[in-house]
Amino acid sequence: MNEVSWLLQTLDYVGIALFAVTGALAASRKQLDIVAFAFFAGVTAIGGGTLRDVLLDIPVFWVRNPAYLGIPLGVAVLVYFSAHLLESRYRVLLWADAAGLAAYSVVGAAKTLAAGAGAADALAFGMLTATFGGVIRDVLAGEPSVILRRELYITCAFAGALTFVLLATWGAPFWTGATLGFLVAFGVRAGALVWGWSLPVYRARPGRDSSKL
Repeated sequence: MNEVSWLLQTLDYVGIALFAVTGALAASRKQLDIVAFAFFAGVTAIGGGTLRDVLLDIPVFWVRNPAYLGIPLGVAVLVYFSAHLLESRYRVLLWADAAGLAAYSVVGAAKTLAAGAGAADALAFGMLTATFGGVIRDVLAGEPSVILRRELYITCAFAGALTFVLLATWGAPFWTGATLGFLVAFGVRAGALVWGWSLPVYRARPGRDSSKL
């Protein structure tokens, strides 16, 4: 395994673990059993990457590597026995989700480029990989989806993926692009969580009177 492959897989494992934490914490907020913890951790961790690989028509990443299922299982057990020690599980969920979002915006973009797709596809799949698992988690938990919160979320994944794709296109070393992509995505999301950063939203306005057209 070369250095780039090793770095990408390490970042992938980190993203899996972080999203698994958010899934298990969602299960803890609903006071579910340990099997449900494992299920929530698993689908949150692998949901975005699975959809990416299916749409790219490449082998699904977790089918040939049991570590991608073992990590969420281990995280689920750990959270099951320790979630009660956290002062605010939802706050921890949001910060773990922010770190997972940042990691997976880079991983999704990098794996898309490695599959031979173009920069625009890498940007799109970076955002999808980073956000879709969290959407599944929130739907299953019956929680308001994190992507519908007022502060920046999808924009953070876009910023991280764009940073990585631009640097990769310009020939920067993988670790440089991955590090800066992660920091940009996480930094923007941190600003959204701490200071409520957001973009202007659409305001409903009366439509034109069709009788006067």
